[in-house]
Amino acid sequence: MPPIEKPSGIPFEYPDYVKLMFDLQVIAFQADLTRVSTMMLGREGSVRTYPEIGVPDPHHPLTHHRGHPDFIEKVTKINCFHVELFAGFVERLKATADGDGTLLDHSAIPYGSALSDGNAHSNSDLPLLVAGHAGGLRGGRHVAAETGTPVANLFVNLLNCVGVETERFADSTGQLDLRA
Repeated sequence: MPPIEKPSGIPFEYPDYVKLMFDLQVIAFQADLTRVSTMMLGREGSVRTYPEIGVPDPHHPLTHHRGHPDFIEKVTKINCFHVELFAGFVERLKATADGDGTLLDHSAIPYGSALSDGNAHSNSDLPLLVAGHAGGLRGGRHVAAETGTPVANLFVNLLNCVGVETERFADSTGQLDLRA
């Protein structure tokens, strides 16, 4: 097992908690204890505040911004903070050797939200990110799916990239190919 300092308990500060949870996922992948994990940074109805980044307002009510620029700015700040925490996880995966590469080389990690616009409760055109290179995933680019493409098409591709051969998943209509 890789050396890690044992935490003295559940971290009080949110960023410390998230980093610990991501560290546990890295260790679980490195030790081959699991090949699948899930981490939710903010649930849909979250009233978490983010004083560490200057946002004292509850998250969920801010997403119902009604076009108010100050609410939109605060939600953007929270989203950027979450992405920064996720980037730390990706960097840990990239820095951790695994066989002929790194954990990131052998992973397919989706990151995103179930809504593209919380104010409208819109679940189309989701802003999603995929990190890793499992199964030939090609990164460093922006892939814009046609309007109306089910997000399940991405999941079909990710399942195939990690060796779970499938043609359909949920409401998929095909595969959103990220290997091309």
